[in-house]
Amino acid sequence: MIPDPMSDEALLKRLYNAFDPLRPLPAGDPAYVNCQDVRGDGNILIDLGKTILNSDRSTCQLYAGHRGAGKSTELLRLEKYLTDKGCFVVYFPADEADLDAQNTEYTDILMATTRHLLDKLKHNADPLPVVNWLKERWTDLKGLMDTKFEFDAQASVDLQIIQFAKLTATLKAIPGLRQEIRAKLNPHTTTLTEALNGFVKEAKHDLPNGASRLVVIADNLDRITPVIQADGRSSHDHIFIDSHEQLKSLDCHVIYTVPISMVYSERISQLRDLYGTDAEVLPMVMVRTEQNAPYEAGVSRLKDLMSKRVYEKAEMPVTLGLETQIFEQEVLGRLCWMSGGYVRELMYLIRDAINRTDTLPISIKAVRRVISEARNTYRTAVYDDQWLPLARVHRAKTAPNDELHRNFLFNRCIFEYRCVDAEDNVRCWYDVHPLIVGIAEFEAALAKVDSHEPSTD
Repeated sequence: MIPDPMSDEALLKRLYNAFDPLRPLPAGDPAYVNCQDVRGDGNILIDLGKTILNSDRSTCQLYAGHRGAGKSTELLRLEKYLTDKGCFVVYFPADEADLDAQNTEYTDILMATTRHLLDKLKHNADPLPVVNWLKERWTDLKGLMDTKFEFDAQASVDLQIIQFAKLTATLKAIPGLRQEIRAKLNPHTTTLTEALNGFVKEAKHDLPNGASRLVVIADNLDRITPVIQADGRSSHDHIFIDSHEQLKSLDCHVIYTVPISMVYSERISQLRDLYGTDAEVLPMVMVRTEQNAPYEAGVSRLKDLMSKRVYEKAEMPVTLGLETQIFEQEVLGRLCWMSGGYVRELMYLIRDAINRTDTLPISIKAVRRVISEARNTYRTAVYDDQWLPLARVHRAKTAPNDELHRNFLFNRCIFEYRCVDAEDNVRCWYDVHPLIVGIAEFEAALAKVDSHEPSTD
């Protein structure tokens, strides 16, 4: 029996897949909504793109924002923009096949970048110097990998290049071998960079489609977990500060995503000095004001986003009203408010509500239930001694510059918002995730802050 494509079951399935929180929109997707005016007026095409187009030398730029805020979608727009302006762009989401976010070092990023450049430009320049670099390491490495491959005259260039992919895959997939492989590669990263730059220099003379500039975009590096090392410093410091010269050493334009906690720290001035430019930030969509009132312009943008997902992505019949037959009347506003302008959270809440729905419209009851469950997730993520600091952020709308609050930003317990005032100044302010507001422990801490009781933290 062929299922009815207009049945509620079929329509809900289409809706569920239209709200995929882990799939960025490709450039030009009709479901894209421009939220620039409710995100502090930032524009990636200007803030990052124009720097590349206007510079007569290679640039290295940093891009930050909360995970799931929409950075990948914006970077894909930038890729299309730069391509249309005569650039050849090598974009890759580093965590998908190359990196383990729980354990990453600079060497892993260099190997991932090498394999993607080789893959995209192997027909535009001679990869032999880079391949020979790996060949010289192969005796030490092959015993650690599940391979019998040998670099010999019978092996094609493509087959030799594939070994870089196998090496990065091993680094990601087998934690027990990771340190051993790095120990054999780390002393030779400088020579690899030199060989790679030779390859890049040649490729830039013959880029595909007659492009005049080469741009590398390494996405999802912001997902690297901040692990405290033996010297007391975090893995973020070791990668983006200690290894900044190596990250900048590629002879082409490069954009790296960086954890938002790096940008909101005392390291921000250091990053500017090291990289020669400010890190650009994609804040949350502003759906509320500093006075905790709804910000209608931001709410409207998120409703537009949901509408386009419903009618463009899910291809729902336009005869079905968004706030009557797809969602009950109260639902959209409630979802926008509880997401805090965090697009991925919005997607998660909608998907969970769909799973609790058998017949349209999606009810406020289902949404309340998934909000309650999401709150429980955040309750378990916050330690007992952290409720008071969160309550203070909610009241003051500021976030102190310390490790605790940087972790709150990284873990999305605190959101950063930006707005433009009457004098065209961009103002930043902070607030806790709305899902945290309403948790009993948070409300108790908020009452203590409001009563000015001395804290015990």
